[in-house]
Formats: sequence, structure tokens, C-alpha cells
Amino acid sequence: MSAPTSPAAPVPSDLEIARRATMRPIDEVAAAAGINPEALEHYGRYKAKIDPARLTGAATPARGKVVLVSAMSPTPAGEGKSTTTVGLADSLARAGHRVMIALREPSLGPILGMKGGATGGGYSQVLPMDEINLHFTGDFHAITSANNALMALVDNHIYQGNALNIDPRRMTFKRVLDMNDRALREVVIGLGGPTQGVPRQDGFDITVASEIMAVFCLATDLDDLRSRLGRITFGYTYDREPVTVAHLGVEGALTMLLKDAIKPNLVQTIAGTPALVHGGPFANIAHGCNSLIATQTARSLADIVVTEAGFGADLGAEKYMDIKSRVGDVAPSAVVVVATVRALKMHGGVAKDRLQEPDVDALAAGVANLQRHIRNIGKFGITPVVAINKFGTDSQEELDWLLAWCKAEGVEAAVADVWGRGGGGDGGDELAAKVAAAIEAPHGFAPLYPLELSVEDKIRTIVQEIYGADGVEFSVPALKRLADIEKNGWSSMPVCMAKTQYSFSDDATKLGAPKGFTVHVRDLIPKTGAGFIVALTGAVMTMPGLPKVPAAMRMDVDADGNPVGLF
Repeated sequence: MSAPTSPAAPVPSDLEIARRATMRPIDEVAAAAGINPEALEHYGRYKAKIDPARLTGAATPARGKVVLVSAMSPTPAGEGKSTTTVGLADSLARAGHRVMIALREPSLGPILGMKGGATGGGYSQVLPMDEINLHFTGDFHAITSANNALMALVDNHIYQGNALNIDPRRMTFKRVLDMNDRALREVVIGLGGPTQGVPRQDGFDITVASEIMAVFCLATDLDDLRSRLGRITFGYTYDREPVTVAHLGVEGALTMLLKDAIKPNLVQTIAGTPALVHGGPFANIAHGCNSLIATQTARSLADIVVTEAGFGADLGAEKYMDIKSRVGDVAPSAVVVVATVRALKMHGGVAKDRLQEPDVDALAAGVANLQRHIRNIGKFGITPVVAINKFGTDSQEELDWLLAWCKAEGVEAAVADVWGRGGGGDGGDELAAKVAAAIEAPHGFAPLYPLELSVEDKIRTIVQEIYGADGVEFSVPALKRLADIEKNGWSSMPVCMAKTQYSFSDDATKLGAPKGFTVHVRDLIPKTGAGFIVALTGAVMTMPGLPKVPAAMRMDVDADGNPVGLF
């Protein structure tokens, strides 16, 4: 499908474009991808789950090379990372490569809030976009249920006599909801008398911040999922010893609740490229990557797997390479950093309502943000390709300036018009050619830091080398937690930074490439099942709130039950 050619034609919404697309039955998509029917579990005509254990040749090592798509620091002007991921994959397929996409599932919180979905946009989308962006195949509901079942079992154990000597004041695990709901950040449970449970302070995180989500996305198979669930530390005893799910003896029940969800979901792009959409941790409060099982399944089926990591390269890409790549054999062969003229001008100080005006000076002021991201990727041993995601308001002078800047910086770059000319069109052909060449180029990938470093030094390495900070400051509670981590033998785990996505610093208002700042770590949370330490910085919240005017205000269904106002 190609974009409308008449300049006078109204620009259709993503939902309208998606509805006009012709989808192939999922059996045909699966067959073209080399998926045997025995491995396919249908969820309607256009969605299916894949059982990796039933794939023909499941024991064969994955062979596909991974292309990781990341981006500059996000702004309200938009970057289009998912759109570029889909358009790039479609263009690689158009060039004759055997390609599969691996993406995260969207969370209802930002969908009804302000961020939007995660299925791409324009003519570079995965379909059916409305179903994927809503309840999809129920994976998030299963993860929410498993998380909350654990906490119900914990509180019941305390109520029934507390044989494990759990200290209700030292719980580190919360209930979750797949919604932005600030009113649930801090709650008190067990009120109403002796038969209502043991009163204690509690709270809710958003589902994507749940450790069960992280475990789900880092597990290599069902057995590994069970083991990781058992290793989750949900609190401490009165003697300050960690208490795990295995101590409670419910890892089997939690695994049962996730046994179907753990299978990757197969869908398709507008152009018919197969896509696995599975798992969905945020990159600002979690590790920001789709499931390892989906990535490895895609690698066993395709020669090139195009995947993405959330938000800017300082968050998702760093976590992909320092966390996910250590767990599974998914080190990237190429990295793409997405940038837009609009967003760079915003980092250069231009207000959002003035971004349509050509301004090369503002572009030059804001390009420092892109430069830092490019150089950061280089610290992992890979020179990235820059994808300039084209908007209709970009002037040719601005695009030419940015291409020349990238050339002077020593990186390959291409303008990609995949929003307007995707879906099998030629809008991403130049980008695809440069990425294909980058895949074959030699590189020396390595994580940023060795696991033998102390947790404090790992955090210091990230904030100085990736964020450009002068240093890091730990609160008194964080310093106490560092001592506990060392005492309990958890210091060899990698670090997952929870930080605002809008800035390299922990202050969302510091745009561009700030210098002379200190990152403030207010707490550390060991995620012993996932296998990393979360460092909470600044004011970042693990349960976001809704904006003053949520996107939900414009959403509805028509007389036939079809969604309206969904992007």
C-alpha cells in the first residue's frame, strides 16, 4: 500500500490507515516465515502464539543477526522509533532479506494517557494495531494476575501465622495494575478488623515495572521462568534475611498462570513482514526490551531480526547491551539511532509550536544530544547508523545539514520516509542498504562494564560514561541498601537505571547534552529473579500518573464496535 499522493488530501490517522490495509490470514504469514502449523496457536484470524518447543528444528541454534533500533532522547515532538523499526524491516524484506521483527507489547497506561501505542505509525505499522494496543492476547493480564497472586499469597501467609517470620514493614514487592493511577502509589491494606488480614503499608506499580514482567522477558524457557520466579525476593524477615518466592513455595503456581503468555505472539506489518510482539517493560523504570524468547525465536526463523529498546539509547539500548545481551546470545550486529529534525530543534531550545519553522541554528544547537548518543553506542564497540525519520515540515536545508553533520561525525545516515512511504514502499530503501552493510561490517561488541565491579562502581560508570554526569550521589537509604546487597551476595548483578527518559540527567528539564550535573540515587531495589539491581534516580515513578487531558478523552467505539480515536 502506498501513501496518498494528493497534497490536498487530508492526512489519515494511524487507525484509519490500519483499517484500510489488507491483512493476510496468520496461517499464511506463519507459513511464509517457516513456522510449521503444529507450533501455531490461533487467537483469531490475524493473531497467533508460537510454541517455540514445537517449531521444526527447534533444537537448531538461532542464526539470525540482530539489528537494534534506538533513538535520541525523546521529546513531545516525536521520534518515531517503532515506526522506523517497522519501516526498516519492511525495506530490508523488500530488498530480498529474510526478516522478522521483535517488538514489545503496548501498556494500557500510556495508551489511555499520553504516549500512545507501540505498533508504529502511518504506513509502517504492525497489525491489527487496535487489538495489539488494547488487550491483545492477554499477556499483560496474565502477568498482572501472577504478580497479584503472589502478593495475595504473601499476605495470606502472614495472616495465617507467618511461619517464615516475614516482616510486613520490609516488603519490597508491590501489587500492580496496567494503568497509570497515581492514587494507588501508596495505600494501606488489611484494615477493617482481625478477619481482614494484617494491616500494613503497601502500594501499586504499573504492570510493566513488575519484576514478574522482567522475569518474563529475560527467561530462556519455561524451566528458566520457574527458576527465576522462585528467586524473586519479595521482602525480608524480622531478622532482616531475604525471603523469596521459593521460600513461600508458589513458583509453580505462578508459572502455571504464565504458561500460555510466555509463548511469543505472531502478527504482521502492513507490508506482510512477520512480527513477534511479546513482553513490554518500560525502559525508564525497567529494562525496556521485548522478551528474550521472542528475540531468539525470531533469530531461529530469519536471517535478520529488527528489534528495538525503549526510549533513548541512554536507557533502552544501554540496558539491552548490559542486561539482555548478557542473558542470551542476542548481541546486536548493527545499531540504528533514530533522530528527527523536529526533536533536535526542540533540544536546541525551540518551543513545540514553532518547530514547523525552518531553523538550522536551533538544529545545530540541539544536535549535541544526538552526538552523545552516537558516541555512547561506540563505547559498546559498534558504530551506529543514523535514521533521520522525516516529517512533512522538515526543510531540505535542515535535512541536508543533518546529513552533512553525520558524515563529519563519521557515521552513516539516511533520511527515511517510512511513515508516508512505508508498507512496502521505497521510503526506507537507503536506510536498509546502509544497515545491511553495517551488519556485515566488523565490530567488537562488549558490555560497558564487567560484572565484577561493585554496584556503586557500575552505577558510577553508567552515569559518567553514558549520561555525561560528573558523578553520583547516594541517599542514606540507598547507602544502606548497598550494604545489604553486598551482604546478601547480589553485587555481581548488572544495574538497571530508573531515570527520566527526557534528559541524560535525572532532571527532565535539562535537554540537549547537559554537563556539570550529579545523578541522585534515592533507592536500590534488588530484582533477584530478573537478575539485576534497579537504581531509582531523581523523581522517576514506578507508577506513572495520567495527564490533565488523557488521550482516553477522545476514544470511543462506533456503531459497529470499532475503536475510534485510537491515535
